[in-house]
Amino acid sequence: MDISASATPIVCDMTDASDTAEERMAEYGRLFDQALTGRERTDESVRLRFRADDGIEGWVRDLAAREKACYPFYDFAVRTAADEVWLEVSVLEAVGGDDVARTLLDEYYNAPDTVAAGVAGMEQRLTDRGWKLTTNPAGTVMQAHPATSDA
Repeated sequence: MDISASATPIVCDMTDASDTAEERMAEYGRLFDQALTGRERTDESVRLRFRADDGIEGWVRDLAAREKACYPFYDFAVRTAADEVWLEVSVLEAVGGDDVARTLLDEYYNAPDTVAAGVAGMEQRLTDRGWKLTTNPAGTVMQAHPATSDA
């Protein structure tokens, strides 16, 4: 799918965020350390599972809302099941099979193992997979492109 063909931009836009990308990744790291119990991956989604300890559901809901503001091409759903809180991240149907959205979904699945490497680590992993990451001058908008593109 051509990136420009999607009605929903495949970018991470943190222009209006109260935190930076590095701060957000560090927050994920703290959440994973405190409460992660598992994860699942399908073609369309990632489910991160957390212990339903005091405050975890609210933390996950707040993080999901902030993520949705940055990543409009994903759906972020928070559910509770038994003694767990689930954060489900899925590619919006309108975006469908976009390679960028699917590649970044892999980043969500792998985040418990890779979040400590921060944004630089993510950029390196994308480069290793044949993508390049570009940012605006303020560093608040990031977009992945095939490394062979002129974007």
